[in-house]
Amino acid sequence: MIEQLFDLNGRVALVTGGTHGIGMAIGTALGKAGAKICVNDLDEAKLDSAGKQYAVNGIDAYTLVFDVTDEADVDAGLSRIEKEVGPVDILVNNAGIIKRIPILDMPVAEYRQVIDVDLVAPFIVSRRAVPGMIEKGGGKIINMCSMMSVYGRNSVSAYASAKGGLKLLTANMCCEWARHNIQVNGLGPGYIATAQTAPIREGGHPFNDLVMTRTPAGRWGEPEDVGNAALFLASGASNFVNGHVLYVDGGILANFGYVKGENDPV
Repeated sequence: MIEQLFDLNGRVALVTGGTHGIGMAIGTALGKAGAKICVNDLDEAKLDSAGKQYAVNGIDAYTLVFDVTDEADVDAGLSRIEKEVGPVDILVNNAGIIKRIPILDMPVAEYRQVIDVDLVAPFIVSRRAVPGMIEKGGGKIINMCSMMSVYGRNSVSAYASAKGGLKLLTANMCCEWARHNIQVNGLGPGYIATAQTAPIREGGHPFNDLVMTRTPAGRWGEPEDVGNAALFLASGASNFVNGHVLYVDGGILANFGYVKGENDPV
């Protein structure tokens, strides 16, 4: 019975930008649970490489090019998926970018680009996918939020603005679509060990020290940690979980004020 709750056989899952890192870990987790995985990107080479990596894990991923920020392109992409694979049952709005630029140095065009990819795109793709979910009697949407949905850091104003907005967009999607048996939730990864974070995970790097001292679990997260949480939100086990952001962070948000040595027991 428990196994049936997490069985995604017969489901079609679209993971936007799921060509590497956390997105690929999510696609892999859903694919291993039986879902037919669809992945988009703007880069054909990335899609080709990702398809081969999914195949290593026994997953026959359907890959296609479309721009998540362009309504016409999204419509064409979803139409192709519906025709060649089937209506989307599970949507993971994973595609995203970050620009680490102080506010006074950041061109407005670059600020808008981050907002478009990280906040407007989930709005566009979800609106296109939801009518099919309603017709089928339900569905799952997972928005990739962030710890920066709830706090800020230096030089990431656009990213934090988008992710804060995405948290509230998740809540509003829940309010409008829950009556159609659609569960809309967010995932908020903590500090995850990916290729992008490799340079700052070296011993002695100040940011590595910050993560290791402030994360109660005492480690960086693995992409699979996020993938497993996504499997829960995509499965029948979460059918009464809605409008929630699940932070997969090893406890760092619960303990963010902690600095090693300052609060240790005497």
